[in-house]
Amino acid sequence: MTFLPVLVAVLLIGTDQLTKFLVLKYLSDGVPVVVIPHVVQFRYLQNTGAAFSMMSGKTIMLSIITAVVLVVLIVLYHRGTFKTNALRAGTLLIISGGFGNLIDRVFRHYVVDFIEFLFTKFAVFNFADCCVTIGAAILIIALIIDIAKTSGKEKQEN
Repeated sequence: MTFLPVLVAVLLIGTDQLTKFLVLKYLSDGVPVVVIPHVVQFRYLQNTGAAFSMMSGKTIMLSIITAVVLVVLIVLYHRGTFKTNALRAGTLLIISGGFGNLIDRVFRHYVVDFIEFLFTKFAVFNFADCCVTIGAAILIIALIIDIAKTSGKEKQEN
């Protein structure tokens, strides 16, 4: 990786860890803070699983899986596998979010979650989860666009 992607990743991971530090400092008493009434609040939650608390209590296994995926993504990124800016940005977001949650799993043995939507039943999540989700969405959209372009070129050639 060059300097800029590393800097971006460090800033994203730092933002994630700072938000979690603040949550631990100010919300560990269990009292939620409403940010926007009837929309979103911050509520401290310890998540020993993955998304939606799947695989709860499997912290070691999730840490190993996350570490392996991160190594693969970093190697692919470094090799220049991701040719477009969208693919590189999406991958960088996934790497950053993955590291943010891996840090929690390794040092706390759980992930600090705190963002909760009030208007629907949804998982409580954190900044790192946002990075992974937005990164995955960017990758999916970029791949769909690439497939559509490739399909259009093939139709023109025939």
